[in-house]
Amino acid sequence: MASEIEQNTKNRHLAPSATRESTSQNDESSTQNAITTLKCDQPAPENPDLPDIVDIVLAMDERQAPSPLLPAETGPLVETARNYYARAARSEATQRAYAADWRHFASWCRRAGFSPLPANPETVGLYLSACASSSPRPTVSTLERRLSGLSQAFSQRGDRLDRKNPHIAEVFAGIRRKHGRPPVQKEALLADDILAMLETLPHDLRGLRDRAVLLVGFAGGLRRSEIVGLDAGVDQTEDGCGWVEMFENGAILTLRGKTGWREVEIGRGSADRSCPVEALKIWMRLGRVAHGPLFRRIRGEKSVQESRLSDKHVARLVKKTALDAGLRPELSEKEREKLFSGHSLRAGLASSAEVDERFVQKQLGHASAEMTRHYQRRRDRFRVNLTKASGL
Repeated sequence: MASEIEQNTKNRHLAPSATRESTSQNDESSTQNAITTLKCDQPAPENPDLPDIVDIVLAMDERQAPSPLLPAETGPLVETARNYYARAARSEATQRAYAADWRHFASWCRRAGFSPLPANPETVGLYLSACASSSPRPTVSTLERRLSGLSQAFSQRGDRLDRKNPHIAEVFAGIRRKHGRPPVQKEALLADDILAMLETLPHDLRGLRDRAVLLVGFAGGLRRSEIVGLDAGVDQTEDGCGWVEMFENGAILTLRGKTGWREVEIGRGSADRSCPVEALKIWMRLGRVAHGPLFRRIRGEKSVQESRLSDKHVARLVKKTALDAGLRPELSEKEREKLFSGHSLRAGLASSAEVDERFVQKQLGHASAEMTRHYQRRRDRFRVNLTKASGL
């Protein structure tokens, strides 16, 4: 009896080890069978204990999985994502406008006794109402931009503004219905206007640069940000939005604009004094611009800087030369100053070029012909007379 008990005890101690060995041998045998089957391109035998090859690969991946990044290692990635790529999602002008919108909202909240955070639709609705009731009253488009700026600012601070909330949506619908007006269009500068403006410029480095700015901006139908964002060559700066390539018969501008990348062809003019290509070549040669920003700041009389020209310079240049040239003399100086802007160059090409509308649309980078017609200030609006066509 004692010997039987002793023998049973030994069996119980040996059983787990034997089971583990048997299991290990079965697993190795099953794995070998699976590999052999794959090599022979034969279907695996029906064995419920046979492991699937996917399970084997997943098990290998789990054993070789890399360790997660430590917080200290992700710090540089966060800074790069936030300060480099996230900021590059919007233009500098949009970023400045959004920052100003948030400061305006926060200042109003302090004066009115509200807290700007967290996002409160009631507070934002009251803010929009106060803006629409102020004097001078901002345009509806300005208020739309401010609302977009606030949404972006709340998002950056980890909050969310519900623009569909009735406190915002209904108030803004009322503002749009009550104060909405057609957009005020700037005066289009035609070819004769450009020539008169060029005559007001001096013949020094500043004058040569500004001459090229006006002619290239007009002939290319460019936005002012596209003018100053040009580089002298391909991919020369990180903050540039395009580059220029010179050819015998003209110049090709490669631009990254609001609607994506596009190419703008600028041909030679009928005379050297009105030729944008010649003006650009003279500026690049005498200003010694071969690499980096195309249009640059000038210190003193002859010192051309490395820094890029501001887009505000284009607006100031158009206003000053239009006033000096005496354009629209029937208006007061204050009215004339409001009439012209950097956009007058872009509208001028659309209004002056007597070619097929589709070529103008391509040059301006418009997605629709309707937008191009919106820029054509002096086109014949009654060329198609539906009244007569209907029989009246």
